[in-house]
Amino acid sequence: MTLEHKGSILPAVTALSAAIFLLGASMNADATTLRLATDSGTKGSPAGDALDRWGQLIEEKSDGEIKVNVFYQNELGGQQELFDLLISGDVHMMLNWPMTSYDRRIGVIYTPYMTLSWEEAFDAYSPGGWVNELLGDIYADIGLKFFGPWPEGFNGVASRGKYALTMEEAGDLAVRTMTVFPAPQTMQALGYQTAAIDWGEVYTALQTGVVDGEAGNVIYWPYEYFRDILDYYVHTKHFFMTGILTMNMDAFESLSEPHQQVVTEAAEAIMNQQFVAAQEQDEYYIAKAQEDGMQYFELSDEQLHEFALRAREQVWPLMGREIGQEIMDVIRANATPL
Repeated sequence: MTLEHKGSILPAVTALSAAIFLLGASMNADATTLRLATDSGTKGSPAGDALDRWGQLIEEKSDGEIKVNVFYQNELGGQQELFDLLISGDVHMMLNWPMTSYDRRIGVIYTPYMTLSWEEAFDAYSPGGWVNELLGDIYADIGLKFFGPWPEGFNGVASRGKYALTMEEAGDLAVRTMTVFPAPQTMQALGYQTAAIDWGEVYTALQTGVVDGEAGNVIYWPYEYFRDILDYYVHTKHFFMTGILTMNMDAFESLSEPHQQVVTEAAEAIMNQQFVAAQEQDEYYIAKAQEDGMQYFELSDEQLHEFALRAREQVWPLMGREIGQEIMDVIRANATPL
């Protein structure tokens, strides 16, 4: 059996998924078993805890009629491999950081400097918000049920040995970016040298000197995973980072209506909890990183405006060609004025 999307054929049952099925992680007549995974976050991390809670809520609300098997970062493969498994239906549900390999329009979530404050970001990404509605339509087109975002906050650049507060200084640093459009293009616009590297390979890239820093995350990730080799964090705020709570559409529609409601309500509970906790979590780790020796730099309003202006001038036209002018018109109409 195969699943076709935009002219490419993806095997619906991979060797890995076949192994999972042989272990009994499948739907059967007695109970429904769902496979829930994340591409970023180990057990005990905020993302891992959200995954555990989502699974627990589903099992509790279904009175045990649904069993959820949870898989953490790298247990089923890297970011792209795991997204492939979600698209094919071999993983049923995910908390992931969006990949643009199946539809470039998902890159709307990585539009640089689209919002500049927590309040604006929450309004845009919350249910009923303009970014939320854009994402729901796009995900449906690639066969995924979009439950909502799992926000983290504004990202920055973590580095060792040196840091940059201006675009001129950035030319001396090579930084890791996410492997999705327009992450490399955004950091290049801000003056950095870039290397697009999968999350699971970042530590080795930093340790071996392939890159000087990491430019894809809120401070939690470089602090928690790389604080032994990184010294600085500059809060460039180029992206508002959010995971996505989603499910393979065929898997969702195969559930009974009561079970669909259970899964949806559990996802909404996780999303709502994170909207309340996100800013507090981010502020906690900013303070914690400084306590443990990482130097933190907040850009001035003038610096932030300069960075945002450069990214919009150089990256937004590229996005128009990739995700469509209609979507860019929505972004321009709703983005924070400069």
